[in-house]
Amino acid sequence: MRRMVRMLVGSAIVAGMMLGCAPRLMATGDPLYTPKFEGSLQAEMTNAVMSDGARLPLRVWSAETPHAVIVAVHGMNDYSKASALPGPWFAGRGVTMLAYDQRGFGQAPGRGLWAGHVRMAEDLRSVVDLAHGKYPGLPVYLLGSSMGGAVVMRSFALAEPPKVDGVILAAPAVWGWRSMNSFYETVLWMSAHLVPSMTLTGGGLKIQPSDNIEMLREMSRDPLIIKETQIGTIYGLVELMDQAASSATRISVPVLLLYGARDEIVPPIPVGTTLREMQAAQLNVTPACYPNGYHILLRDLQRETVWKDIESWMLTPEMPLPSGAQNLSPCPALRN
Repeated sequence: MRRMVRMLVGSAIVAGMMLGCAPRLMATGDPLYTPKFEGSLQAEMTNAVMSDGARLPLRVWSAETPHAVIVAVHGMNDYSKASALPGPWFAGRGVTMLAYDQRGFGQAPGRGLWAGHVRMAEDLRSVVDLAHGKYPGLPVYLLGSSMGGAVVMRSFALAEPPKVDGVILAAPAVWGWRSMNSFYETVLWMSAHLVPSMTLTGGGLKIQPSDNIEMLREMSRDPLIIKETQIGTIYGLVELMDQAASSATRISVPVLLLYGARDEIVPPIPVGTTLREMQAAQLNVTPACYPNGYHILLRDLQRETVWKDIESWMLTPEMPLPSGAQNLSPCPALRN
């Protein structure tokens, strides 16, 4: 993200020739329908139909006799297949996992466009409500990765936040305006308002998001992974991250915050700042640092270590994490 913003400097020079543009939000409808799941959730793929009729593809990994449900929210330019590795693992341990394509991503409506942080948060709340209806009496947890973590955090600023039993934030994207220097902010604002449809690929940035090279190669071949991002969408992402950081202290349920010491996507200082604000607000938050963890923690080579920590925290949140990741020494920015 930081280096991507630097690439916008050149675009700002061109921007002066294209006055009159502004960041585009995708067109969404009014709330005319009752949200619903289409078909049976015993199938691996179905749709979550939102209040405006939008169909968000939904992947389901069903436990035979579930004792809990996880609603997973994917990161930037990704989609519900991001949960294809952890989904079956959790299902085998009695936790049903639901993962949906957010608007603008995967096969959801408006591919490549930004839906806005309010609509994204409202969609999340709708999926949670549907999960409660489908699995009455079971605890429901939110698992947000990167941008998905920001959407989860932002949802707690809604007038009616999602009703869940806990929140898991994996490398949450909180590098918003308040953490950005004025130069980056100015260049991004100019570019987003003057050349919003211009796209960036992030090529040549030499950022390693994971040590799972085969997984990264598979993502590069996947046509549903967005490879070129509109500047207007990047602007929307920064706004979402800023809203997420501001909403952090509103989370009213226990939080497990996961971060990798080798994360090259989300900087550690904004994560540490957000963590300390949550602690100062006396939130029930358990931070965890993985010395060999990269940004895509749930799909890294050490992913099962992270999964086991999540499972343990869900079952016995008062107990230390099995991995010992509560030792934050490798992530000094997270320490008080």
